[in-house]
Amino acid sequence: MEKIKYAIIGFGGIAENRIAKEGFACDTARFGALDKAELTGATDVNPARREAVEALGLTWYGSMDDILADPEIDAVFVATNNLTHAKIAEAAMRAGKHVIVEKPISTNITDAQKLVATAKETGMSLAVDHMMVFNSYNELAKETIAAGKLGAVNDCCFHMEFSYGSSPEEANTWRCSSIEEMGGPIGDVASHCMYMAEFMFDSPIVSLACVYLPKMMDMKVEDGAYVKFTMANGMSGSAKVAFSENRGGLGGTLSNLGYEIYGSDAALRGYATLFQLSGYDDEPVKIRLELDKFDSQESLKPEKIQNIYQQVVSHHAESIMKGTQMLGGDGVHNLELCAAAHKSAQNNGSVIEV
Repeated sequence: MEKIKYAIIGFGGIAENRIAKEGFACDTARFGALDKAELTGATDVNPARREAVEALGLTWYGSMDDILADPEIDAVFVATNNLTHAKIAEAAMRAGKHVIVEKPISTNITDAQKLVATAKETGMSLAVDHMMVFNSYNELAKETIAAGKLGAVNDCCFHMEFSYGSSPEEANTWRCSSIEEMGGPIGDVASHCMYMAEFMFDSPIVSLACVYLPKMMDMKVEDGAYVKFTMANGMSGSAKVAFSENRGGLGGTLSNLGYEIYGSDAALRGYATLFQLSGYDDEPVKIRLELDKFDSQESLKPEKIQNIYQQVVSHHAESIMKGTQMLGGDGVHNLELCAAAHKSAQNNGSVIEV
């Protein structure tokens, strides 16, 4: 098996511009072919998306069933609406296809646990697109913390706050109107903040407390939330997420998507490190990582930039080639954290064990 052959199920904007063009290097002007994976086709419930698929030189499949019936396809990347993730991922594994599924793995914990059980039963490799852990700046941040350059670390804050849902069009999107699809800042972006905190300190979150921000916007989901969490290693931290913060505009919004890690000797600050960016020069803002020693500041830069979506694909393909099965347990845990945050907020900010 020279390369794992993939097809994408669900070809919206993220699938086209991030997963296909970046993750599978279909934008040949920017990227070379992947060593372990190849995207060969895609489908979408909207037949008008066929033109976008074929423009990238990919095969258009008339339906998901056509993909699952194709013996040439080894694996699928599920990028459909959240409510269908679990159903499609299970069908794919039972059809003998390995699976990468967009976050969230499912919209409820029962279905998520069933997917892990299905992966174990079928032997298929199941991954969830937690792509930010592969950002080179975030990897460098983790190395910097582990090397003790901050001294004794006792706190951290991860934040993704921006303006979304103020217009009628935005308010009608699933992010603002559908709690069932994990709409709202907790399901949409606190999920990223929490798996990134666990990544930075290599320790799971074991308890949290959460409160919603004041309700100021005319949308069905929460405006925002403040989450305090504790990890198994004793580290405490917080996640601040919102759809109700203007942040000036695009530059201010993107640079605000980051974190601060607080130590006795220094603080580590990431700017635009929690987003879909990888750190290329042609991206809308520059990713920055700053080591603040309190009397001086040092900019940290990784030796090499890697595409975050390509790394998701490559790690999954490698797991198939080497037989080191991925089971998607991180996706289940992340979903449990989001559910716990809502439960806490709905119970006066009480501490919830996870």
